[in-house]
Amino acid sequence: MTTPQSGEAPYLATLTESCVADLREHGLSLACAESLTGGLLTAQFVTVPGVSAVLRGGVVSYATDLKASILGVSSERLRTHGPVDRDVALQMARGVCDVTGADIGMATTGVAGPGPHDGHPAGTVWIAVSARGGAQMARELHLAGGRSDVRSGAVRGAVELLAAFLNDGAPGPRANLAVS
Repeated sequence: MTTPQSGEAPYLATLTESCVADLREHGLSLACAESLTGGLLTAQFVTVPGVSAVLRGGVVSYATDLKASILGVSSERLRTHGPVDRDVALQMARGVCDVTGADIGMATTGVAGPGPHDGHPAGTVWIAVSARGGAQMARELHLAGGRSDVRSGAVRGAVELLAAFLNDGAPGPRANLAVS
C-alpha cells in the first residue's frame, strides 16, 4: 500500500469523503469495530459532513475479552491465535454489523507498540471489511514508527481497504469476494 507522504491529511480526507459518498449513493450503512485505533477510525468518518446518513456507530473493544463478549469473536480463536489475527479482524467486522445493524463493518486489531505483544512486533495490524451479504476483505499491515504512527497508519489502511471493497465488487454482484 502506498500513499503520498506529503499531503497525507488531504489524501485521507478525500478518500474518506469518497467512501461516504459511495455508501450514501448505494444506500448502505457503516460501523467500525476498533481495538488499537481506539476510536480514531470512527472519528475519521465523523469528520465528513453528512456522515450521519451512513454511519451507524463504532465499538472500541480494546480488551480481548470484549471482542468475544460484545462483537461475537470466537473465544477459542482468541485463545489459540490471540487478537492480532486475520480471522479475528473479520469476525470483529461481521460482529459490529450484528451489534449496530450496519450493512458494512470495518475492523482494526493489532499492536501499536512500543514493544511486541503476543509474539507480534509493534506495527503488526490486521484490518478487515465485511458486508452482511458475506463479501469480505482483510489485509495485514506492517507499519513503522511509534504508537501514533501505527494507529494513524491503521486508520489510513482501513479507509483504503473500504475504498477497494466498495470499488471491487462488494456488496454488489461479487458477493463471495474474499481477499487477503
